[in-house]
Amino acid sequence: MSDRSGIFAGDDPFQIAQSWLAEATEAEINDPNAIALGTVDANGLPNVRMVLLKEITARSFIFYTNYESAKAGELDLAGKAAFVMHWKSLRRQIRVRGHVSRYDGKDADAYYNSRSLKSRLGAWASRQSRPLESRAALMAEVAKVTAQKGMTPSRPPFWGGYELEPVEIEFWADGAFRLHDRFRWTRNDMSSGWNIQRLNP
Repeated sequence: MSDRSGIFAGDDPFQIAQSWLAEATEAEINDPNAIALGTVDANGLPNVRMVLLKEITARSFIFYTNYESAKAGELDLAGKAAFVMHWKSLRRQIRVRGHVSRYDGKDADAYYNSRSLKSRLGAWASRQSRPLESRAALMAEVAKVTAQKGMTPSRPPFWGGYELEPVEIEFWADGAFRLHDRFRWTRNDMSSGWNIQRLNP
């Protein structure tokens, strides 16, 4: 692809994504790692919400959540998801679609332990996605959990990560007169090589 240069250069989409995120970290005021995560429920009805992407590895994208949430239920049911990451300051976005599986164990423990104490206690206290009587009830639960778990709470068994292994990654950059640059990486499965195409804006 002779005209794929500059910010689109390279054949590894994970490295390009890492590079774009690193640039966004310097440019975006708030949450440069925010993604709009799309899932579908048992009836095929879509759901989208903002989630913080925590890592881009050499093969996947990783985020964390409560395994008892509506989001987790939809991820587990479908085994597939999509997200878009948009940076207004850079006028760029990345779209990703692929297969999702739980990302548990030592890496999830390490990330949980790196969070602030209040966030760790909050993970125990929140019954994510379920009805809540009042904020006061939530704060009372936080106080209860704090008394029970102390200053070094372990990772809840109902909280952990998800790993999205993509079959499609699209990089988009704003262009003059809405003649944007778009390049899409696609593959049939995780063991296949990438096919790269320039798309019309």
